[in-house]
Amino acid sequence: MAMATCVKVLLGSVAFVVFWVLAVFPAVPCLPIGRTAGSLLGAILMTIFQVLTVDQAYEAIDLPILVLLFGTMVVSGYLERADAFKYLGKLLTWKSQGANDLILRICIVSAVSSALFTNDTSCMVLTEFVLKIARQNNLPPEPFLLALASSANIGSTATPIGNPQNLVIATQGGVSFGDFITGILPATILGVLFNALLLMFVYGNKLSVKKDQEDLTAGFVNGKCVDSHHFSPATMTVGSSVHHETLEHRANSDTDNNWFLNGAYWDYSNQPCSQRWKKKLWKSCVYLVVVGMLISLLMGLNMSGTALTAALALVILDFKDAVPCLEKVSYSLLLFFCGMFVTVQGFNQTGIPSALWELMEPYAKIDEMSGLAVLALVILVLSNLVSNVPTVLLLGARMAASAALISPAFEKKAWLILAWVSTVAGNLSLLGSAANLIVCEQACRVPHLGYTLTFWNHLKFGVPSTLLVTAIGLILLKS
Repeated sequence: MAMATCVKVLLGSVAFVVFWVLAVFPAVPCLPIGRTAGSLLGAILMTIFQVLTVDQAYEAIDLPILVLLFGTMVVSGYLERADAFKYLGKLLTWKSQGANDLILRICIVSAVSSALFTNDTSCMVLTEFVLKIARQNNLPPEPFLLALASSANIGSTATPIGNPQNLVIATQGGVSFGDFITGILPATILGVLFNALLLMFVYGNKLSVKKDQEDLTAGFVNGKCVDSHHFSPATMTVGSSVHHETLEHRANSDTDNNWFLNGAYWDYSNQPCSQRWKKKLWKSCVYLVVVGMLISLLMGLNMSGTALTAALALVILDFKDAVPCLEKVSYSLLLFFCGMFVTVQGFNQTGIPSALWELMEPYAKIDEMSGLAVLALVILVLSNLVSNVPTVLLLGARMAASAALISPAFEKKAWLILAWVSTVAGNLSLLGSAANLIVCEQACRVPHLGYTLTFWNHLKFGVPSTLLVTAIGLILLKS
């Protein structure tokens, strides 16, 4: 694509910078309007500056991705109501064999739940579980929180519904659910295992010596959390209102009958037998619908239509007014995506991404190891600077076209490489992914147990973990 006029390039860049700053720093002092409003502001500026027409802006919005996101949000909400995450939490403590065993379990459970229910949802629900496990075993929370966040990002690479950037790749690149499973799953499994081993190595001394309760509550002073930043990732997460309501309920219960200690959100022991039977039947139906959805996705059926059908089936099976359930959908996230699609499309119209790609393309051939390393480095840097979804939108089509010139077989591989590197890149720093920020802020807010995971503590583990896991995945994906 040829470069646009100087005025359009300048104004389009200004609009994109506004979007980027507010996406990364939603509480920036000069304009603390949040990510969603910042995304919409970037989109509006693109039309005001005439980088895009209004019709072009509407066309830039990818409806299948929004429908798929909506469907998975509804399904995740019903799964939480059916206690799916409670059972995952039980797996973390069942016959535990010590700190290293707990680390490995958290990594595996986080990865699996993220692949099926998205990484943001997994982190939102499991953070409090992890903190309570650390407290019960008198262990430092930091390695367990890092295990949760990093494994959630790695695990989410395995499926198109694991994270938003995979949704974009699946719809725009035509990469099916089965292609993700067969192409990335081996890298995901090895990545999770090596990530767990690295955690055990880095935090071996801390895990072998139990901490006092005073150390466990570092960052929690006078009953208040000492925050190290001012970000608010909950505004971008899937089903955030669901989880805030759940956390509020949990915070009001410290008895032995609470949601964590006996593995139930509410006590159903006093309910009539018929009600308990109906509850079990309804849970079974929810799980059957979700299994059916996953089978349909593996069979290659349309992902957006499948997710929406599953969501509607659960609404019908609930046999209640659907408004309370639909109110728990994170519409702010959907609006964020709408604004982001328009903003990124406007930035593409300036010609800057095409010009940068033309400079880099000769050195980023995916059929050569050196070229693959250069490409991975570019994706990693961009994912941490402009976030992973915009990176996928900016590079995806160009990478695929360049790979197709080498060989048609490389086109799909290029999409999978982009999915792998852009997602694992989120582990580099605390700001690399919304999942990291969710773990940080949820951990800070847990009543009587708050813990602040600092930017630098995350970075010290994040850099070696990201480089190691990325390299492992690239070796497998190239072969």
